[in-house]
Order: sequence, then C-alpha cells, then structure tokens
Amino acid sequence: MAEEFPAENEPALLHENRRLFLKQSVTLAGLALAPTPFFGPAALNVEEIPGGDAENVKLSISVNGVKKSLSIDPRVTLLDLLRERLALTGTKKGCDFGQCGACTVHVDGQRVLSCLSLAVMQQDKKVVTIEGLGKLDQLHPLQEAFIKHDGFQCGYCTPGQLMSAACCIREGKAGSEAEIQEYMSGNLCRCGAYPNIVNAILEVKNSGQKV
Repeated sequence: MAEEFPAENEPALLHENRRLFLKQSVTLAGLALAPTPFFGPAALNVEEIPGGDAENVKLSISVNGVKKSLSIDPRVTLLDLLRERLALTGTKKGCDFGQCGACTVHVDGQRVLSCLSLAVMQQDKKVVTIEGLGKLDQLHPLQEAFIKHDGFQCGYCTPGQLMSAACCIREGKAGSEAEIQEYMSGNLCRCGAYPNIVNAILEVKNSGQKV
C-alpha cells in the first residue's frame, strides 16, 4: 500500500519536486548547449593532432626569364612568393580575394590572379610580372600608351591593368571599346580612369605592335 502524506505537507513536497526538476533541466540544457571542447578529446574519443608548420616543398619556376629553385611552404600564394620571397613588389596585393585584379600576372602566357593561386601549382611554369613586361630604358608599348592617355592616377591598380591589357590584345579581345570593357571588367580602378585605359589599349591594338 502506497505511503500517504498528510495533506498539510503536500505544498512543501510539491515545491521541493519542482526545484529538483528545474535543477535537472538547467543542467541538461547546459550540457546540450556547451561547445564541443567542454567534453574534451578523451570524452569524444578523438585523437589530438598537434599543430605545426607545414613541411616545405621544392619549387622550380621561371620568373621573368630567370629560373628559380626554391624551398617553400606549400600554403604560400604566388602573390606572396613574388612579393615576400623574390622582392617583386610591382605585383600589388589589393583585396586578396581575387576581386580587384591588382595582383594579375602571366603564367605560361595566360593572365592569373596570383592571390588565388598557390605557388606550388606553378611547378616548371613561366611567370611574368609587371617587372618583366618592359624595361626601364625600353617601355612596353602599353606602358607608353598608359602614360600618353593618362591611364592611371594613384597607380596602385596599374600593374594589374597592364598585365590584363596585354592578354586582352593577345587573345583578340580588343576589337571595340565594349569588348575591351568586358574583358577588363575584372580589373578595378578606384580612381575611375577606365575611359583612358580603354583608349590606351585601343591605340596599341590598332598600331599592330607586338605585346
């Protein structure tokens, strides 16, 4: 036979049961919402792998006609390799997300956004940066045209603009202003020199000069 409690003790008993229920609910909710590290690797049966530097890899690459043999971190981008290891700072780091075009270089004749390309992907390839496009005593036709048409103001985007412009002409995408604008749309100019850039490209294309 179940034990009976006096009627006068019922409110106190209900109060105690309610407090116990609330404590248990709060505890369970806290465990459910706790981040994974709360439990620890042992509780989750997960092996901890210590962090550390990645092992360097060998890279053979040609940059502006000069062969380079390097030992690099496999996580390094082509942009950082050029700027930090090879001191070729003409290639600019703008957005670092492949959206502005300031880091454009040529890889085996094709334009590439160096901030989105790992250096290790360029094994045995030929890279040309803005430093290799022309010479101090003999400017590239596009460099001369940019100066003539004021195709730059602050100049930060200019290296990428020039590298893309060269590919624009080589690939036959400079037949009209509209075609050039479409091809060059990935290269942003915050100074707004777009009309002058297009005029410079058109002049070089129409001159028939080798780019």
